[in-house]
Amino acid sequence: MFTPEPDITRLRNNRTFHLLLVLLIVSAGGWAQTSTGQNSSSAPTAIPAGQTTSPAPSPSQTEQAAPAQKPAAEPPAAGDQEGGVFVFKKDVEEVLVHATVMDDKSHRLITGLNKDAFTVLENDQRQNISFFRNEDIPVAMGIVIDNSGSMREKRDKVNKAALNLVHSSNPQDEVFVVNFNDEYYLDQGFTNNVTKLREALEKVEARGGTALYDALLASADYEKSNARLQKKVLFVVTDGEDNASRNNLEQTVRRLQEENGPTVYAIGLLGEERAHRARRALETIAQRTGGMVFLPKTLDEVDEISKTVAHDIRNQYTIGYKPTSPKSAGGYRAIRVEAKAKGYGKLVVRTRSGYYPGQEQSQ
Repeated sequence: MFTPEPDITRLRNNRTFHLLLVLLIVSAGGWAQTSTGQNSSSAPTAIPAGQTTSPAPSPSQTEQAAPAQKPAAEPPAAGDQEGGVFVFKKDVEEVLVHATVMDDKSHRLITGLNKDAFTVLENDQRQNISFFRNEDIPVAMGIVIDNSGSMREKRDKVNKAALNLVHSSNPQDEVFVVNFNDEYYLDQGFTNNVTKLREALEKVEARGGTALYDALLASADYEKSNARLQKKVLFVVTDGEDNASRNNLEQTVRRLQEENGPTVYAIGLLGEERAHRARRALETIAQRTGGMVFLPKTLDEVDEISKTVAHDIRNQYTIGYKPTSPKSAGGYRAIRVEAKAKGYGKLVVRTRSGYYPGQEQSQ
């Protein structure tokens, strides 16, 4: 059973909390005075760190805020612009998957295929493709970095690689940063401001253990509640086995496979000690969510890996279908996507292995 997690926007220490509590109490009187005679809907509301109550931003703004509420009934899946940011408009019954196609022998990415090249099966039943896009679309991405004691000497190169991933991103991407050890902290909410992302990555307090599973789940929850974009990614870097989470691997995979969950790209900077279990965990998480796992032999490889991840994200197909079995039926749904096209040999398609319906929370 999943153990409920505290809000990822938790404060870093109790002293900070107490100080803010005093400030809030002092400010309460002022708020009460300024709100006299106003409609209750205009009263200030508390918001988590890294979020903003400002309206949807224009293309010139650097911050991207989550909408105040979800839109009402939407038409079938299509692309649209809201405040200069691409978002999906999709039917509530539609399932969207993001697929990477590779040549089986050369392992090079195959782009430019059309809708007819694809077959989608859910629980071994062929599905009718109702939506198809073959272009780079913006993503909501979380950069989740291990901040345990063993990462102290590795963070400079890891941070550089993470920033290179951001630089290689679509200008409309929205990115947040979570640093974790035996706790996890949202050090920067959704933004495309590189300076703010760099400052968040530089909050290195390398100490403690490794609560990888808890950090991933909290990050996925933050994306689910705050992302304006349908396509979601988590880029995680760690150097060891989870030894501090309240959730185990099975619980973590189950939650990440909820409908519209993130694709996880993982880098494991693993030594010999306990490397097998840590490797298995990262491989399981990446495979079930349609991502990739990298196990570099040296720290110098991390920068090149971040470029590979960016290239993979930028060259995926987005495929939508309405399941022949209604989502209300519940239960796990296995997904398989196949691709065949003239002029190509065997094609391998990588996407999430399945999902649990009824968890859709995004546009």
